[in-house]
Amino acid sequence: MGKRSTNKAIPEESPESTESVFVSILQQNFTELLKWEPVALAGEDIEGVHQMRVILRRMRSAVIIFRKAIPRQATDTISDEMRWAASELGPARDLDVFIDEGLKAMAGRMPLAQGETGMRELAWQHRQTAYQQVRDMIGSDRFRQFKETLPGWLAERPWRQGVTDEKGTLRLRQNIKIYATRMLNDRLLQVLQTGEQLDKKSAEELHLLRIECKKLRYATEFFSSFYGRDSMAGFVSALRSLQGTLGVMNDVAVMPYLLDGLLQGCNDRELITYAGAIIGWRSRQYEEVRGRLPSQWEQFAKMALPWSRG
Repeated sequence: MGKRSTNKAIPEESPESTESVFVSILQQNFTELLKWEPVALAGEDIEGVHQMRVILRRMRSAVIIFRKAIPRQATDTISDEMRWAASELGPARDLDVFIDEGLKAMAGRMPLAQGETGMRELAWQHRQTAYQQVRDMIGSDRFRQFKETLPGWLAERPWRQGVTDEKGTLRLRQNIKIYATRMLNDRLLQVLQTGEQLDKKSAEELHLLRIECKKLRYATEFFSSFYGRDSMAGFVSALRSLQGTLGVMNDVAVMPYLLDGLLQGCNDRELITYAGAIIGWRSRQYEEVRGRLPSQWEQFAKMALPWSRG
Protein backbone atom coordinates (compact mmCIF):
# COMPACT_ATOMS: atom_id res chain seq x y z
CA MET A 1 0.00 0.00 0.00
CA GLY A 2 2.87 2.32 0.84
CA LYS A 3 4.38 1.65 -2.57
CA ARG A 4 1.16 2.64 -4.34
CA SER A 5 0.92 5.93 -2.47
CA THR A 6 4.55 6.69 -3.31
CA ASN A 7 3.86 6.29 -7.02
CA LYS A 8 0.82 8.55 -6.81
CA ALA A 9 2.93 11.19 -5.08
CA ILE A 10 5.09 11.48 -8.21
CA PRO A 11 2.83 12.42 -11.12
CA GLU A 12 4.02 12.71 -14.69
CA GLU A 13 6.31 15.68 -14.97
CA SER A 14 7.60 18.01 -17.65
CA PRO A 15 9.54 16.42 -20.55
CA GLU A 16 12.52 18.29 -19.10
CA SER A 17 12.28 16.78 -15.63
CA THR A 18 15.23 14.65 -14.55
CA GLU A 19 13.14 11.49 -14.54
CA SER A 20 11.61 12.12 -17.96
CA VAL A 21 15.00 12.79 -19.55
CA PHE A 22 16.42 9.61 -18.02
CA VAL A 23 13.58 7.57 -19.52
CA SER A 24 13.89 9.33 -22.88
CA ILE A 25 17.66 8.69 -23.10
CA LEU A 26 17.26 4.98 -22.48
CA GLN A 27 14.29 4.69 -24.84
CA GLN A 28 16.12 6.43 -27.68
CA ASN A 29 19.26 4.35 -27.22
CA PHE A 30 17.26 1.13 -26.97
CA THR A 31 15.63 1.93 -30.32
CA GLU A 32 19.10 2.44 -31.81
CA LEU A 33 20.29 -0.83 -30.29
CA LEU A 34 17.53 -2.79 -32.00
CA LYS A 35 18.32 -1.09 -35.31
CA TRP A 36 21.93 -2.27 -35.24
CA GLU A 37 21.19 -5.81 -34.05
CA PRO A 38 20.62 -7.34 -37.53
CA VAL A 39 23.78 -5.64 -38.81
CA ALA A 40 25.80 -7.23 -36.00
CA LEU A 41 24.21 -10.62 -36.69
CA ALA A 42 25.14 -10.46 -40.37
CA GLY A 43 28.76 -9.70 -39.46
CA GLU A 44 29.52 -8.04 -42.79
CA ASP A 45 29.70 -4.45 -41.54
CA ILE A 46 31.89 -3.95 -38.47
CA GLU A 47 29.72 -1.00 -37.44
CA GLY A 48 27.04 -3.45 -36.28
CA VAL A 49 28.98 -4.82 -33.33
CA HIS A 50 30.67 -1.48 -32.74
CA GLN A 51 27.42 0.47 -32.51
CA MET A 52 25.68 -2.13 -30.36
CA ARG A 53 28.60 -2.10 -27.93
CA VAL A 54 28.76 1.70 -27.81
CA ILE A 55 25.00 1.98 -27.27
CA LEU A 56 25.02 -0.55 -24.43
CA ARG A 57 27.87 1.30 -22.77
CA ARG A 58 26.10 4.61 -23.28
CA MET A 59 22.93 3.24 -21.71
CA ARG A 60 24.85 1.90 -18.74
CA SER A 61 26.62 5.24 -18.39
CA ALA A 62 23.21 6.95 -18.29
CA VAL A 63 22.16 4.68 -15.43
CA ILE A 64 25.30 5.69 -13.54
CA ILE A 65 24.99 9.40 -14.34
CA PHE A 66 21.39 9.47 -13.09
CA ARG A 67 22.13 7.42 -9.99
CA LYS A 68 21.66 10.36 -7.61
CA ALA A 69 18.06 10.64 -8.80
CA ILE A 70 17.19 7.05 -9.73
CA PRO A 71 17.79 4.68 -6.78
CA ARG A 72 20.57 2.20 -7.46
CA GLN A 73 18.65 -0.81 -6.19
CA ALA A 74 16.15 -0.28 -9.01
CA THR A 75 18.80 -0.16 -11.76
CA ASP A 76 21.45 -2.71 -10.75
CA THR A 77 19.86 -5.67 -12.55
CA ILE A 78 19.32 -3.76 -15.81
CA SER A 79 22.83 -2.30 -15.58
CA ASP A 80 24.36 -5.75 -15.08
CA GLU A 81 22.60 -7.03 -18.20
CA MET A 82 23.95 -4.12 -20.25
CA ARG A 83 27.47 -4.78 -18.99
CA TRP A 84 27.20 -8.50 -19.77
CA ALA A 85 25.93 -7.92 -23.32
CA ALA A 86 28.63 -5.33 -24.06
CA SER A 87 31.34 -7.67 -22.75
CA GLU A 88 30.12 -10.46 -25.05
CA LEU A 89 30.64 -8.12 -28.01
CA GLY A 90 34.14 -7.16 -26.88
CA PRO A 91 36.25 -9.90 -28.55
CA ALA A 92 34.60 -9.34 -31.93
CA ARG A 93 35.13 -5.58 -31.70
CA ASP A 94 38.78 -6.00 -30.67
CA LEU A 95 39.45 -8.22 -33.67
CA ASP A 96 37.59 -5.89 -36.03
CA VAL A 97 39.81 -3.02 -34.90
CA PHE A 98 42.93 -5.17 -35.18
CA ILE A 99 42.08 -6.28 -38.72
CA ASP A 100 40.58 -3.05 -40.05
CA GLU A 101 43.01 -0.60 -38.47
CA GLY A 102 46.11 -2.48 -37.33
CA LEU A 103 46.71 -4.96 -40.15
CA LYS A 104 45.46 -2.67 -42.92
CA ALA A 105 47.81 0.11 -41.82
CA MET A 106 50.79 -2.26 -42.01
CA ALA A 107 49.81 -4.06 -45.21
CA GLY A 108 52.81 -4.35 -47.55
CA ARG A 109 55.04 -2.18 -45.37
CA MET A 110 57.22 -4.97 -43.98
CA PRO A 111 59.35 -7.49 -45.92
CA LEU A 112 57.46 -10.28 -44.17
CA ALA A 113 54.82 -11.30 -46.73
CA GLN A 114 54.35 -14.82 -45.43
CA GLY A 115 53.95 -13.63 -41.85
CA GLU A 116 51.53 -10.92 -42.95
CA THR A 117 49.34 -13.40 -44.84
CA GLY A 118 49.43 -15.86 -41.97
CA MET A 119 48.51 -13.22 -39.40
CA ARG A 120 45.59 -12.00 -41.48
CA GLU A 121 44.27 -15.54 -41.89
CA LEU A 122 44.73 -16.27 -38.19
CA ALA A 123 42.93 -13.08 -37.18
CA TRP A 124 40.00 -13.90 -39.49
CA GLN A 125 39.74 -17.40 -37.99
CA HIS A 126 39.52 -15.92 -34.50
CA ARG A 127 37.06 -13.33 -35.77
CA GLN A 128 34.72 -16.09 -36.93
CA THR A 129 34.77 -17.57 -33.43
CA ALA A 130 34.19 -14.14 -31.87
CA TYR A 131 31.24 -13.46 -34.17
CA GLN A 132 29.71 -16.80 -33.24
CA GLN A 133 29.86 -15.51 -29.67
CA VAL A 134 28.02 -12.38 -30.86
CA ARG A 135 25.31 -14.48 -32.51
CA ASP A 136 25.02 -16.69 -29.44
CA MET A 137 24.58 -13.65 -27.20
CA ILE A 138 21.99 -11.97 -29.42
CA GLY A 139 20.07 -15.23 -29.77
CA SER A 140 20.23 -16.11 -26.09
CA ASP A 141 17.24 -16.23 -23.75
CA ARG A 142 19.09 -13.84 -21.47
CA PHE A 143 19.37 -11.11 -24.11
CA ARG A 144 15.82 -11.73 -25.31
CA GLN A 145 14.58 -11.28 -21.76
CA PHE A 146 16.57 -8.05 -21.43
CA LYS A 147 14.94 -6.67 -24.59
CA GLU A 148 11.48 -7.72 -23.46
CA THR A 149 11.93 -6.35 -19.93
CA LEU A 150 13.43 -2.92 -20.61
CA PRO A 151 10.43 -1.18 -22.28
CA GLY A 152 8.07 -2.23 -19.49
CA TRP A 153 10.62 -1.26 -16.86
CA LEU A 154 10.84 2.24 -18.34
CA ALA A 155 7.07 2.54 -18.63
CA GLU A 156 6.33 1.34 -15.11
CA ARG A 157 9.19 3.29 -13.46
CA PRO A 158 9.60 0.90 -10.51
CA TRP A 159 12.36 3.08 -9.04
CA ARG A 160 9.62 5.33 -7.69
CA GLN A 161 8.94 2.67 -5.07
CA GLY A 162 12.35 3.42 -3.59
CA VAL A 163 11.70 7.18 -3.43
CA THR A 164 10.07 7.64 -0.05
CA ASP A 165 11.03 11.17 0.98
CA GLU A 166 10.43 14.67 -0.35
CA LYS A 167 14.09 15.16 -1.26
CA GLY A 168 14.07 12.10 -3.52
CA THR A 169 10.83 13.19 -5.12
CA LEU A 170 12.26 16.62 -5.88
CA ARG A 171 15.28 15.05 -7.58
CA LEU A 172 12.97 13.25 -9.99
CA ARG A 173 10.84 16.33 -10.65
CA GLN A 174 13.55 18.98 -10.87
CA ASN A 175 14.42 20.60 -14.18
CA ILE A 176 17.10 18.62 -15.97
CA LYS A 177 19.46 21.60 -16.25
CA ILE A 178 19.82 21.74 -12.47
CA TYR A 179 20.71 18.05 -12.31
CA ALA A 180 22.80 18.11 -15.50
CA THR A 181 24.94 21.06 -14.43
CA ARG A 182 25.84 19.28 -11.21
CA MET A 183 26.65 16.04 -13.04
CA LEU A 184 28.74 17.75 -15.72
CA ASN A 185 30.75 19.59 -13.06
CA ASP A 186 31.30 16.35 -11.15
CA ARG A 187 32.41 14.48 -14.26
CA LEU A 188 34.73 17.26 -15.37
CA LEU A 189 36.34 17.43 -11.93
CA GLN A 190 36.95 13.69 -12.07
CA VAL A 191 38.63 14.04 -15.48
CA LEU A 192 40.85 16.91 -14.34
CA GLN A 193 41.90 15.11 -11.16
CA THR A 194 42.64 11.89 -13.03
CA GLY A 195 44.74 13.80 -15.56
CA GLU A 196 46.95 15.62 -13.05
CA GLN A 197 50.70 15.27 -13.79
CA LEU A 198 49.87 13.89 -17.21
CA ASP A 199 53.50 13.55 -18.29
CA LYS A 200 54.15 11.00 -15.53
CA LYS A 201 51.19 8.76 -16.27
CA SER A 202 51.65 5.07 -17.05
CA ALA A 203 49.67 3.34 -19.79
CA GLU A 204 47.31 1.96 -17.13
CA GLU A 205 46.76 5.43 -15.65
CA LEU A 206 46.11 6.91 -19.10
CA HIS A 207 43.56 4.16 -19.66
CA LEU A 208 41.72 5.32 -16.53
CA LEU A 209 41.82 8.88 -17.85
CA ARG A 210 40.33 7.67 -21.14
CA ILE A 211 37.46 6.04 -19.26
CA GLU A 212 36.74 9.26 -17.34
CA CYS A 213 36.82 11.24 -20.60
CA LYS A 214 34.35 8.78 -22.11
CA LYS A 215 31.98 9.19 -19.16
CA LEU A 216 32.14 12.96 -19.52
CA ARG A 217 31.53 12.74 -23.27
CA TYR A 218 28.46 10.59 -22.74
CA ALA A 219 27.18 13.17 -20.25
CA THR A 220 27.70 15.99 -22.75
CA GLU A 221 25.84 13.98 -25.39
CA PHE A 222 22.93 13.41 -23.02
CA PHE A 223 22.64 17.05 -21.99
CA SER A 224 23.91 19.17 -24.91
CA SER A 225 20.44 19.98 -26.25
CA PHE A 226 19.50 21.66 -22.97
CA TYR A 227 22.39 24.14 -23.22
CA GLY A 228 22.42 24.57 -26.98
CA ARG A 229 24.46 22.20 -29.15
CA ASP A 230 26.29 25.09 -30.84
CA SER A 231 27.49 26.44 -27.52
CA MET A 232 28.68 22.97 -26.48
CA ALA A 233 30.35 22.19 -29.81
CA GLY A 234 33.82 23.56 -29.03
CA PHE A 235 34.05 21.81 -25.69
CA VAL A 236 32.80 18.52 -27.10
CA SER A 237 35.23 18.75 -30.02
CA ALA A 238 38.21 19.22 -27.69
CA LEU A 239 37.01 16.36 -25.52
CA ARG A 240 36.59 14.05 -28.52
CA SER A 241 40.08 14.90 -29.74
CA LEU A 242 41.57 14.13 -26.35
CA GLN A 243 39.59 10.92 -26.02
CA GLY A 244 40.59 9.86 -29.54
CA THR A 245 44.29 10.22 -28.76
CA LEU A 246 43.91 8.28 -25.53
CA GLY A 247 41.95 5.63 -27.41
CA VAL A 248 44.74 5.09 -29.96
CA MET A 249 47.27 4.86 -27.15
CA ASN A 250 45.15 2.29 -25.34
CA ASP A 251 44.76 0.21 -28.52
CA VAL A 252 48.54 0.11 -28.83
CA ALA A 253 49.05 -0.69 -25.14
CA VAL A 254 46.74 -3.74 -25.25
CA MET A 255 48.10 -5.03 -28.57
CA PRO A 256 50.58 -7.49 -26.95
CA TYR A 257 47.74 -9.12 -25.00
CA LEU A 258 45.64 -9.52 -28.14
CA LEU A 259 48.58 -11.04 -30.00
CA ASP A 260 49.30 -13.41 -27.11
CA GLY A 261 45.75 -14.70 -27.46
CA LEU A 262 46.05 -15.12 -31.21
CA LEU A 263 49.41 -16.87 -31.01
CA GLN A 264 48.68 -19.16 -28.09
CA GLY A 265 50.28 -22.52 -28.86
CA CYS A 266 51.72 -21.21 -32.15
CA ASN A 267 55.26 -22.24 -33.20
CA ASP A 268 55.23 -20.61 -36.64
CA ARG A 269 58.36 -18.43 -36.79
CA GLU A 270 56.99 -16.27 -39.59
CA LEU A 271 53.88 -15.45 -37.56
CA ILE A 272 55.85 -14.77 -34.39
CA THR A 273 58.27 -12.52 -36.27
CA TYR A 274 55.42 -10.59 -37.84
CA ALA A 275 53.77 -10.20 -34.44
CA GLY A 276 56.99 -8.60 -33.19
CA ALA A 277 56.94 -6.26 -36.19
CA ILE A 278 53.37 -5.25 -35.36
CA ILE A 279 54.36 -4.37 -31.80
CA GLY A 280 57.32 -2.35 -33.04
CA TRP A 281 55.19 -0.50 -35.61
CA ARG A 282 52.47 0.30 -33.11
CA SER A 283 54.96 1.32 -30.42
CA ARG A 284 56.36 3.95 -32.76
CA GLN A 285 52.81 5.15 -33.34
CA TYR A 286 52.26 5.26 -29.57
CA GLU A 287 55.17 7.66 -29.12
CA GLU A 288 53.99 9.87 -31.97
CA VAL A 289 50.47 10.09 -30.59
CA ARG A 290 51.64 10.62 -27.03
CA GLY A 291 53.64 13.61 -28.24
CA ARG A 292 50.35 15.33 -29.14
CA LEU A 293 48.74 14.62 -25.80
CA PRO A 294 50.14 17.48 -23.64
CA SER A 295 48.93 20.22 -26.00
CA GLN A 296 45.51 18.57 -26.35
CA TRP A 297 45.24 18.28 -22.59
CA GLU A 298 46.24 21.89 -22.04
CA GLN A 299 43.69 23.08 -24.59
CA PHE A 300 40.97 21.00 -23.01
CA ALA A 301 41.76 21.96 -19.41
CA LYS A 302 41.46 25.67 -20.31
CA MET A 303 38.11 25.36 -22.07
CA ALA A 304 35.26 27.55 -20.86
CA LEU A 305 32.38 25.52 -19.49
CA PRO A 306 29.37 26.04 -21.78
CA TRP A 307 26.93 24.75 -19.16
CA SER A 308 28.06 27.47 -16.73
CA ARG A 309 27.27 30.43 -18.98
CA GLY A 310 24.51 32.74 -18.08
